[in-house]
Amino acid sequence: MTSWQLVRLLAGSFILISLALGIPGSPIFVSPWWLAFTAFVGANLLQSAITKWCLMESLLRKLGVRAGA
Repeated sequence: MTSWQLVRLLAGSFILISLALGIPGSPIFVSPWWLAFTAFVGANLLQSAITKWCLMESLLRKLGVRAGA
């Protein structure tokens, strides 16, 4: 997988997991504060779209993941 594919995979996973942990109707509900993490991930996706720079992608590249085309 390329770095941009992993960023989207991780962001989607983080959002779904934090929603499951933060919505009271969920069977694995922990606290509504998990929704703040959902907002954080969404804000980072928005920031990366505007600035064309993503911290997660930079970290993945430093870990040796190949850049996307």
